[in-house]
Amino acid sequence: MNSPWIAAVSALFLWWFSTGIILWRVKRADHEGRDAHLWSVILGLPLLLGGFIALRHTLQDDTATGAFIAFVAALAIWGWLELAFLSGIVAGPNTSPCPPYAPLWERFFRAVGTILWHELALMATLGIIAIVSEGASNRFALWTFAILFFARISAKLNLFFGVPRIHTEFLPRPLAHLSSHFRRAPMNTFFPASITALSFASACFLERLWSAQTEGHITGFTLLSALTLLALLEHWFMVIPLPDQKLWRWMLPAPRPTAANSTGTPRPDQPLTVRK
Repeated sequence: MNSPWIAAVSALFLWWFSTGIILWRVKRADHEGRDAHLWSVILGLPLLLGGFIALRHTLQDDTATGAFIAFVAALAIWGWLELAFLSGIVAGPNTSPCPPYAPLWERFFRAVGTILWHELALMATLGIIAIVSEGASNRFALWTFAILFFARISAKLNLFFGVPRIHTEFLPRPLAHLSSHFRRAPMNTFFPASITALSFASACFLERLWSAQTEGHITGFTLLSALTLLALLEHWFMVIPLPDQKLWRWMLPAPRPTAANSTGTPRPDQPLTVRK
């Protein structure tokens, strides 16, 4: 991990692989019933526990290895929370689709209700990591989780306000109703602000990387720069017509035909209608 190039490639691989394995697991559980989703979350608890243990042991480790392990620890904690969300176990109290042409205020409150418990869990976890990391010499786990958190909030807001490209085929059955709260639109006024904020954050981390004096800081800021640039790229994927879904689609099990699909009811992977 002493090479920034190896660190950057590692960050790219971990982003791709961790996303793919979570999507594979929840799609696999779709074929096995709701109990399979619950068992996925329960059996994934060592990921959460291991992430916090690794984080705790790297707080005073200034080496390149310490920075990398802190980064992976934050990804492990985040991954379990995403698994719990996509499995529908830690999502929100609202499990009903949004009525077509609902006013903006109603659609907003319904959308918040679909993800409320997950967002509260993310905020609580971010707070715990911040408290644990207070005064530590290695805070790269905190920065990693914070980047993931704010980038995800930004992405969710853009999906709510409207973007041209939305991949609803990745939504598992417990969250199929979530797509009704998205909006397909040419552009929204929040998107430029998101891109500007992520670009600024990327520039800040790259500047810290350029001025880094230790191997630990070089590795840590390389990982943070790569992660922020990937978040920026994910935002651009919402508007640029590129087949980015192919990065993970080949990993997922083939969908099974259902009675609802055979009668013409829209599937979660069918295009959304534009909401006024």
